[in-house]
Amino acid sequence: MSPIKTGILSALALSAFAAAANAGPVPQPAGSEKCYGIAKAAKNDCAAGAHSCAGQATKDMDKTSFVYLPKGACAKIAGGSTKAM
Repeated sequence: MSPIKTGILSALALSAFAAAANAGPVPQPAGSEKCYGIAKAAKNDCAAGAHSCAGQATKDMDKTSFVYLPKGACAKIAGGSTKAM
């Protein structure tokens, strides 16, 4: 592969990585609620205070990170809360 093609591919890969790293919060779907304390690390939709973007939770079951669930589902999950702790 030519150095120019390699450079272009590298630039595209870096810009894609930067876009993913700077992803904003996930829009709240209709009929959903925030459920705190149940997300796996890096699988959250957003957070209250600790960070502001999707996928930035650094530990499992972070009490300030949430995922969106259908209304009423959070109450059925052990450790889930509709309020940040």
